[in-house]
Amino acid sequence: MAKQKMASAESQPRFGQSVKGLLSDKVGSCSGDVIALTRQVLKGSRSQELLGQAARNMVIQEDAILHSEDSLRKMSIITTHLQYHVEHSKNLQDQLRHLLK
Repeated sequence: MAKQKMASAESQPRFGQSVKGLLSDKVGSCSGDVIALTRQVLKGSRSQELLGQAARNMVIQEDAILHSEDSLRKMSIITTHLQYHVEHSKNLQDQLRHLLK
C-alpha cells in the first residue's frame, strides 16, 4: 500500500503538470481564435463602410442620371419648337418672295 501511495503521489505532479500544459495550450489556442475573430469583425466593419459608401455613390449617380434625362427631355422640347419656328420662317420667306415679285 505504501508503494501505491508513493506511485500515486509521484503521478499527481505529472498529472497536474500535464493538465497545466494542456490548459496553457488551450488558452493560447483560444487567444488565437479571439484575435482571428476580432480581425474578421474588423474586416466586416470595413466591408460595411465600403458598402455604405458604394450605396451613397450609387444614389449620387442615380440623381445625375435623372437630371440628365430631364435635361434631354427639355432639349427635345426646345428642338421641336426650333424646328417649328424654322418651318414657319421658311413659309414667311416664301410669302415675302411671292409678294415682292
